[in-house]
Amino acid sequence: MEILCTRPSCGSRNHFADLDDANTLKTTQQKFCTQCGMPLILGGRYLPTQLLGQGGFGAAFLACDRYTTSLRNCVVKQFQPAGNLSAQQLEIAQGLFEREAAVLEDLGREHRQIPDSFAFFPLVIPDRQGNKDEQFFYLVQEFIDGQDLEHELAAKGNYSEAEMLEVLREILNVLSFVHGRGVIHRDIKPSNIMRTTKGRLYLLDFGAVKQVTAGSAGSGHSTGIYSMGFAPPEQMQGSQVYPSTDLYALGATCLVLVTGKASDQLFDTYNNCWTWREHAPQVGDRTAAILEKMLRPTPKDRFQSADDVLLLLNHTPAARSSPTPAPPPPPVAPASQSTVTQAPPAPAPNLAQPGPPPAPIPPTPAPSRRSTPKFGLVEILASSAFTGFEGALLLMISISLVNGITPISIGLWGMSMGGLIYAQSRRALEKWDFAILGGITVALVRVVPWFHRSAALQAVLTTLSLSGVLGYVFLAVLAGAVVVLVTALFRLIYQILSSML
Repeated sequence: MEILCTRPSCGSRNHFADLDDANTLKTTQQKFCTQCGMPLILGGRYLPTQLLGQGGFGAAFLACDRYTTSLRNCVVKQFQPAGNLSAQQLEIAQGLFEREAAVLEDLGREHRQIPDSFAFFPLVIPDRQGNKDEQFFYLVQEFIDGQDLEHELAAKGNYSEAEMLEVLREILNVLSFVHGRGVIHRDIKPSNIMRTTKGRLYLLDFGAVKQVTAGSAGSGHSTGIYSMGFAPPEQMQGSQVYPSTDLYALGATCLVLVTGKASDQLFDTYNNCWTWREHAPQVGDRTAAILEKMLRPTPKDRFQSADDVLLLLNHTPAARSSPTPAPPPPPVAPASQSTVTQAPPAPAPNLAQPGPPPAPIPPTPAPSRRSTPKFGLVEILASSAFTGFEGALLLMISISLVNGITPISIGLWGMSMGGLIYAQSRRALEKWDFAILGGITVALVRVVPWFHRSAALQAVLTTLSLSGVLGYVFLAVLAGAVVVLVTALFRLIYQILSSML
């Protein structure tokens, strides 16, 4: 097995044949770099195998956790600033790194689009000359298997309006959660948004986060660390930052995605404005107006929260009864900065009106990653069909296990159905998962010999003039159709009652 040395001045690869044995890998105390003597097994358990990236404040490595059965991949970030930093600059940089660990530990376990934090620890070792000690800090976090949007843009070309809006909505939902916890990210850009191989978007790199602590003077001021081309004026000037600071950076990110141009090519420094429309003719006027309000230079003139933008994005104008254009909705004040909860539909915010003066938001409870997702009509009916189909097969299997309808068989069926419905409600089952699970259940019906000895089920099949596995599948399909019919009927009744009340 090869282990990469994480000392910045070394970086050599070390091969240890004995670590190819699983028992030795888990029990060996430590391994040291054959070139510089640096400890290689970080924190006693993480083995760096590949350099992922390197910057002014350290490096990131792909590593495996030897104390997991699957040797789980993770990302190990090393803090070790390069250059001659002053004591104050070093203290600020170290504070940012420690804050990233604290924020990820606090937020990553509660939101499924923020990486989890696994560990944070220091390492003090002698330098290569043995004259003084060197101190390193390591942050271990969840490995996101995918591609960041910067590389995705280079590979696929400009985003369509629909593709850009998907990114905008997803990251706005993450920011609604983050801002609700009193945190401002301050470094949103394409390279800090990752799309997994399954299509989920993650917001990465919380190293520049800013905690907004209510009542602490100066707590919202910038430390001067930002990404040029995405940071708004108040952040570059070192002034106070707000939730709208993140919205500006997200707006600039969206412009880069739909135009394929670098941000500095889209900003007219002479006139102090963004000039991007000619590079993105595919973007409609309504979407363009939303982006332009996100990118206004003064914080109070932007949207004041991620929920304000989501409210406008999700607002559907009323259908027109004639070719005559309908009058625009009356202007309303932007939504508050707290997280939007379920409420009656409200008119969309007016893009032309500036919001109230921004203020640092106090930490407030936010919806966790376990909040119930919303489903469309097609998703509801498809889920109902699968639930009926799978439920019928599971009932047959439960009855066959005890050869009859008994409290035990009903209990087994109830537990399996409860788990199935819960998994669907959390979207743990998606796309091909339904076909795979259904195929496994049908295969179970086919291959398990005791299944066909159930007298009760054989009696049902005989009554319906059916036989064999195809008979069971027919019953399951019939059950799925019945569940879809019942679901559609109840939804229609609900809509009728809602309109009357």
